[in-house]
Amino acid sequence: MYAFPGGYLADRLGIKRALIVFNLMAMTGYLLVIFIPAWPAVIVGSFFFLSWTAISLPATMSLVARVLPKNKRTMGVTMHSLIRRVPMALGPLIGGAFIDRWGAQDGVRLAFVVALGMAGVAMVLQQILIADDRPAEDGAGARLALHGHFIRELREMSPAMRNLLVSDILIRFCEQIPYAFVVIWCLQSISHPVSGFQFGILTAIEMTTAVLVYIPVAYFADRSVKKPFVVMTFVFFTLFPLALLFSRSFWPLAAAFVLRGLKEFGEPTRKALIMDLAPEQRKATAFGLYYLIRDSVVSLAAFGGAFLWMLSPAVNLLTAFAFGLLGTVWFALRGRDLGMGGD
Repeated sequence: MYAFPGGYLADRLGIKRALIVFNLMAMTGYLLVIFIPAWPAVIVGSFFFLSWTAISLPATMSLVARVLPKNKRTMGVTMHSLIRRVPMALGPLIGGAFIDRWGAQDGVRLAFVVALGMAGVAMVLQQILIADDRPAEDGAGARLALHGHFIRELREMSPAMRNLLVSDILIRFCEQIPYAFVVIWCLQSISHPVSGFQFGILTAIEMTTAVLVYIPVAYFADRSVKKPFVVMTFVFFTLFPLALLFSRSFWPLAAAFVLRGLKEFGEPTRKALIMDLAPEQRKATAFGLYYLIRDSVVSLAAFGGAFLWMLSPAVNLLTAFAFGLLGTVWFALRGRDLGMGGD
């Protein structure tokens, strides 16, 4: 739900000033947990500190589109994806060390103190490093409230963006239907279950594969059309649940998790394509609308996946495969590309 308001504020206030708002939101959540060590405060605080990724992503993508030419946007999105994986990998290790050293309550509060400090440093650096971008919005746009912007963006969404959105929704159904049950499949359901440590190795295989393909794919995507790379990404999404169904021991699972890592093959390319298709002066808003619609619809897959798993794991995985196949075919036939050479 945060993506569209985040995009709206980025276009309305400018990226630089909007990032101040987003940082202050996260810092408010951290302060609540630090000063009120009780579970209700954690619940309320989470609405603030968990907002950062979703609410800031449209602004970040709009910034990439603004400072880089079209033939370098995919690499820009790729570098953003790679860099943000460093704290994603190190953060849990550091937080776990704090808990081991100072206990659950004090360790978590100390981790939030560190997070608060880092958010403050990030806010200062953003204001120093990002050029001022006060928007020169037209009078009609300035008068529109948030719901007015939502309706306008929905009406003006291009057919190319709509087709990408439809295919992306279908692909995310493919991903989310079995998502919560992959670990159960690997540790319990198959004939030769893996251990927790082995599942950690499988996750490392997935992450390593994703990191290795990021830069080469971005290099070639920026020098050609983006559509083939997005199609290949959707193919990998589609093949994973099918491969998982036939993987009953560690080594077949390792191959399946290589496929799962390859689903990141063209993810930065897909984000760059969204920015290419978005209107020039409203890229953050259009990006936020895209994610609001996609994630609101796809959230239903978590519930549907549970019911399908209760029928049988095979039904769950084959249904996911079917959604992936439909999404891939949809984009292959109807998807458009504004890159070099067009489509």
